[in-house]
Amino acid sequence: ITKDYILEGEFTKNQENLIFYGGVGTGKTFLSTLIALNLMKKQGKRVKFYTAASIVNALLEANEKGDLGKFLNQIEKLDLLILDELGYIPLHKQGAELLFQVISMCYETKSIIVTTNLPFSQWNNVFGDPILTEAVIDRLIHHSHLIIFNGESHRYKDSISQR
Repeated sequence: ITKDYILEGEFTKNQENLIFYGGVGTGKTFLSTLIALNLMKKQGKRVKFYTAASIVNALLEANEKGDLGKFLNQIEKLDLLILDELGYIPLHKQGAELLFQVISMCYETKSIIVTTNLPFSQWNNVFGDPILTEAVIDRLIHHSHLIIFNGESHRYKDSISQR
């Protein structure tokens, strides 16, 4: 996979996913945002960016109000869905199930970028159910590229250099 393939969003033409894995502050969110801006400005693609916590909260709220179908229809219209910070906060059962529903709905129909600092072996701590976790991982990694971000936190390096 090349830099241009990622930055120009070529992966979205084949409904491929990107999984950005690495430590805090290594540029996962920054690159996701850059890709989103490129796709929207240069190609007119429909992109939505959520933290994992914010999409789960939106799903729970829509479900409670009886608007889940409407919310899911908005997701269906996207070319790219970005789920940032998956793994920072464990999900409650209903939230995990709703997020699975979104991931399953997107499977093979649109691209997803996931940013995470957790290896797949620890995702059960997020979803709380080994079968659900396996199903989420299975759908995300099929047709995906795992990009590993190494190195120190850019924020940490910046704070040290300012002293």
